[in-house]
Parts: sequence; C-alpha cells; structure tokens
Amino acid sequence: MSEILKPASLNVDKPINVHPLAVVDPKAELAEGVVIGPGSVVGADVRVGKDTWIGPNVVLDGRLTIGAQNKIFPGACLGQEPQDLKYKGAPTSVVIGDGNTIRECVTINRATEEGEETRIGNGNLLMAYCHLGHNCLLGNRIVMSNGIQVAGHVKIEDKAVIGGCLGIHQFVHIGGLAMVGGMTRVDRDVPPYCLVEGHPGRLRGLNRVGLRRSADDRLNGELKQLQEIWILLFRSGNVLAQGLEIAKQKDLMPASQHLCEFLEASMRKGRRGPMPSMANQ
Repeated sequence: MSEILKPASLNVDKPINVHPLAVVDPKAELAEGVVIGPGSVVGADVRVGKDTWIGPNVVLDGRLTIGAQNKIFPGACLGQEPQDLKYKGAPTSVVIGDGNTIRECVTINRATEEGEETRIGNGNLLMAYCHLGHNCLLGNRIVMSNGIQVAGHVKIEDKAVIGGCLGIHQFVHIGGLAMVGGMTRVDRDVPPYCLVEGHPGRLRGLNRVGLRRSADDRLNGELKQLQEIWILLFRSGNVLAQGLEIAKQKDLMPASQHLCEFLEASMRKGRRGPMPSMANQ
C-alpha cells in the first residue's frame, strides 16, 4: 500500500482536488492526486492514498485506510460502525489496499472487537450494492457482482468470482479461484478452484474456465491432477475424510495440496464445513 501523508507535509506533484461541496475533516490524511467529489464526507481518522478517486456523495468514516489508485463510486459508505450488537465502540478499522473499484452504494463495515479489522486486498471489483460485514478478509483480484450481502467474519481468497444477488453466511470461507453462481445460497465453505451453484449451494465441478483464464501457467500444468483429486474426493464413493487420506498418499502439486488442506481445515469447523457436491444429495 502506498505511503499516505498529511496534505500540509506533501511536496505534491499532483494537487489534491476537493470539491467545494465536500466536507473533509482537517485531521484526515490525503495523499497527492486524491480527488473528492461533491457531497462526500471524510472523517478525521480517514487516510486516503495517492491518486484515489472518490466520487460524489461518498461517506468515509471511522478508522479507515484506503490505498492508492482506488475508484470509489457515488453513495458508497466505508468504515462505519459494524452492524453487530456486540459492538461497544471499540476503535476498530477498515483497511483497503490499492487499485480497487468500489461501485455505487457499496457498504464496508469496520470490525467489532478492539484491535481487529476488516481488510480488503488489491485489484478487487465490488459491484453496486455489495455489503461487507465486520471482520471480513478479502484477498486480491476478486470479482463480486451486484447485490452480494456478506455477513461477518467471511474470508474470500484471491481471484474468486461471485455471482450477483446472493448472501454469504457468517464465518464462511471461499477459496481462491472459486466460482459462485448468481443467487446461490452460500451457507458452507466453498473449496478453491471449484464451481458452486444452487439453492442450497452444491459443488458442480472444477472451475475449469476460471483456471484456464487465470493466466497462471503453473495452474494449467496442474489441471489434470487437480481433476483427478476432485473426482477422488467427490465422485469416487468415498466419504470425504477417506478421500483426503488417500489423496495425502500421493505426490500432490501445489493446487491439489491447497484443495486438500482447505477441506481438512473446513471439516474441523463442523456444521459450517465444506459445501457438499451434487453427488452427495
């Protein structure tokens, strides 16, 4: 994340452009090149990185750090108190990385307990009307379509793609390069590299299109083994624990190893463990 300095201390190459109808607390920290549109409100504990564009009628509040080259569209509300009855006013945070696009009316709440944070990585796209609850952790290059409602303590790994108009239950973990179809009920963990769809959600197979489009030559070289391990785990007739024991005897490549470790960790969660496949209906 780029360095953020108070405006008074900047030797600016690019001016800070704050619209006269915006309200920016003098204690807020803005880096060079920041643009703030009319009607936007920026609180005292907000720090905004270089070349970030903040559109009209955006609210930035609380202990909120935003990195460089983000685009935040009208109506977004970031860094406000969590919608959690356990919240007692602790000075918690939201941390947003670089190069994210946050579309209209997105809401991102800060964490609940002191010392905790809601964190978003780099290069993510959050489309209109998405909500991220308290203590969520998002990786990098995630695509979230319109109207996704994410409860507290959800973790989403890099390059996941999530279809629109759906809810994600609290404490769910979505693995990297997973694909979740629109209007799916996501109440269990979604393993990495997998395709999930339905109400309730069920594993349909590997996210083969996403894997091929990932521009990762290593993954393309591992796709054959990943398919074999997926069949072993979800189509062989073994219960999942048995399939994992068999898989661990093999010389696993990194993607297959990640899938197995994710599933083992998810199973330890119990009732909110991994989402079942269609074969297990």
